[in-house]
Amino acid sequence: MKSASLRYANAMADIALAQGAAEPAGKQLHDFGAAYAQSAELRTFLLSPAVSPEAKHTVIEKIVARLGASKIIRNFLFVLADHRRTQLIPEVIAAFHQVIRQRQGAAEAEVSSAVELSEAQKKEIAAMLVRLTGKKIETKYALDPALLGGAVVRIGDTIYDGSLRSRLKEMRTRLAAE
Repeated sequence: MKSASLRYANAMADIALAQGAAEPAGKQLHDFGAAYAQSAELRTFLLSPAVSPEAKHTVIEKIVARLGASKIIRNFLFVLADHRRTQLIPEVIAAFHQVIRQRQGAAEAEVSSAVELSEAQKKEIAAMLVRLTGKKIETKYALDPALLGGAVVRIGDTIYDGSLRSRLKEMRTRLAAE
């Protein structure tokens, strides 16, 4: 994550948390980010140095009004436009969500498994991750048939590999060493 994106995300998180509006702010930023990602014209307009900040403010104002976003979001986007940082919008939004999760004591876990997990298995994995990290865990599940069996869990930079593939590699390494 770039430091500029993180600085803006932290500033936005400070404001959103101070006003008790972290969840709505996150949704509103997500909605604006989706509009930004879908419209090449909007990106080109906001990124153009030839367009005045006032013109950018007018367009941002209209989009924010259409999305029903708050003045906090509008002003935040104005700051990004004024400082010629609109190219960072996707990164800032991603960083904002990450900062909010961290400050609220939550973490996102990506669980990859060889087969579809049952609801009971998902609950067991989530409970184990809560005990392991001491944080509220938001899990995302994905299938990866290359694992052969078991699962791989990624929380931030930490990877817990309980896959059959890794066990077979370990066994192969030990046998080759003997």
